[in-house]
Amino acid sequence: MNKNTLNVPKDDVNRMLKPAINGDRLWDSLMEMAKIGATEKGGCCRLALTDLDKQGRDLFVQWCEQAGCTVKVDKMGNIFARREGTDSNLPAVLTGSHLDTQPTGGRFDGVYGVLTGLEVIRSLNDMGIQTRHSIEACVWTNEEGSRFPPAMVASGIFGGVFDLDYGLNRADQNGLTMGQELQRIGYAGEEDVGGREVHAYFEAHIEQGPILEVEDKTIGIVTDAQGQRWYEVTLIGVESHAGPTPMSQRKDALLGAAKIVQLVNQVGLAHAPLACATVGMLDVYPNSRNVIPGRVAFTIDFRHPDDAILEKMDRLLREGVDKVVSDIGLECELEQIFYYAPIAFDKSCIDAVRIGTEAYGYSSRDIVSGAGHDACYLARVAPTSMVFIPCIDGISHNEIEDVKPEWITAGANVVLSAMLNKAGIA
Repeated sequence: MNKNTLNVPKDDVNRMLKPAINGDRLWDSLMEMAKIGATEKGGCCRLALTDLDKQGRDLFVQWCEQAGCTVKVDKMGNIFARREGTDSNLPAVLTGSHLDTQPTGGRFDGVYGVLTGLEVIRSLNDMGIQTRHSIEACVWTNEEGSRFPPAMVASGIFGGVFDLDYGLNRADQNGLTMGQELQRIGYAGEEDVGGREVHAYFEAHIEQGPILEVEDKTIGIVTDAQGQRWYEVTLIGVESHAGPTPMSQRKDALLGAAKIVQLVNQVGLAHAPLACATVGMLDVYPNSRNVIPGRVAFTIDFRHPDDAILEKMDRLLREGVDKVVSDIGLECELEQIFYYAPIAFDKSCIDAVRIGTEAYGYSSRDIVSGAGHDACYLARVAPTSMVFIPCIDGISHNEIEDVKPEWITAGANVVLSAMLNKAGIA
């Protein structure tokens, strides 16, 4: 490791590498937060802007104020707990994630990143370390999007992807908007959403996949986030009786769908190991055992961190679909309904994560995020990277989601080191 690559004076390098977070306290905080919205199977249900989400937010704010932070809330309910640096004119170094969960979510998705930020602040207090840049621990509203679609809407506004009216008017299935619910639970803040300089942003998260655990690596150094293309496809054939209609004269929409499902899988395998290709929903009409299906609607999800490869996958899909519908004699509607460009995280932030990982002696590997995170939108307006830790069996968005305490400690130590790298020691 070349210590001279650090963005702090050489004399401060050894001081920066020695600090460590209080892993027991972080674990206890996670378990205390997990009681809010606890489910019978050991998970959590804290949907965005519900009363349970308010309880989680209130507890986080209480803890931050006890740690000496100044807490501000913006108009989308994003929370920023600030530990002041020695030069208040310098832009802050941020870390955070989200407190909302899936309906049958786990105890660590999102909340780990939030409470890592709090633990960084607490540990700096314990050790009496002062930074030049201020440090802020953040909570981003509605990352999951399970109550108010789309996902990551509030960090998206901070990153300039959506405007404020769009976010405040997102409605749940009962017609309640985010703006109304922010007012109801007392988290409709006065601060503008974004529009300020951020020196760097780091986000700690469970991997939500099996790679780190399978390879026995403690830290995933996240270099990129996959781009995504979502499609909706409708195939139209001819409904006909399953008995009298000869095989050679059928226009079977389900047969066409089956061939396209296979095509999607082949496209993903052809661009392994980074590509993912999925058909997740399928609706067959009339869905009767003795009627040849006349219409099938389904979804396709393509992901890859290289936009050129994602474009190639798109081309192969369209060419393959054209051949299938021509061979069977179907009509087809294929629409790309969502495009999310790949994200290459900031090299200097990645280097800071790598240096911290090496300083603590953790095993690691570079990794690409297959899921969307608030960091993906923060990367549009600030130097950004992420720190992954393993989750048992790669399971997430599930009540049995679990991690080992030593992984929790390791990831938070790396975030501490990376933030000191960027914030500088006074």
